[in-house]
Amino acid sequence: MSARSNTRSSAGLRGWLGGRFALRPTDPIEVAGGRLGYRPQYLLRPASPAFIWLSLFGALLVNLLPWGRTLLVPDVLAIALVFWNIHQPRRVGIGAAFAFGLMMDVHEGALFGEHALAYTLISYGAITLHRRILWFPLVAQVLYVLPLLVIAQVASLGIRTWVGGTWPGWMYFGESAVGALLWPLISWLLLAPQRRPMDRDETRPL
Repeated sequence: MSARSNTRSSAGLRGWLGGRFALRPTDPIEVAGGRLGYRPQYLLRPASPAFIWLSLFGALLVNLLPWGRTLLVPDVLAIALVFWNIHQPRRVGIGAAFAFGLMMDVHEGALFGEHALAYTLISYGAITLHRRILWFPLVAQVLYVLPLLVIAQVASLGIRTWVGGTWPGWMYFGESAVGALLWPLISWLLLAPQRRPMDRDETRPL
């Protein structure tokens, strides 16, 4: 009687531990990030190449607006490049970042290659870290995006200083801070066309 009771107790304990700590492969999987500490309740459709390049050229057009010397205006093109480097590194790579950087150099009349170098650096960093970044929710991804944007600004500032530019002040880096704060919103907008509503059919595997 005692042996049977012990067996039942052991089985009950194993069941409780399994229910508490076992992995559940049928739980929703985070694909694109969500609220801090939470997994989103959706999967993503494949990204359309047309939408990818349309969004990049749209970000370029935003950068081409006559902002002048306005402080705290983020580099929207850099943010879009980082986003697609993370989510679609095989379609948007370092070559694309270099080409868009040359376009920005032509527009701003900067030393040819300034933006190209900056965008190439952040593209390399984003592609290198893309698997790690995708493990985190959108809010936590800001901690990775901010250093990448700062690196781009430091590269541009280094080139300008090298050719005789002046120190713009610490507010210069506020652009990266604003861009990092906008990361969750921009990511949400760029992922919107790919979102697939959560399927309520419990009999389907996905």
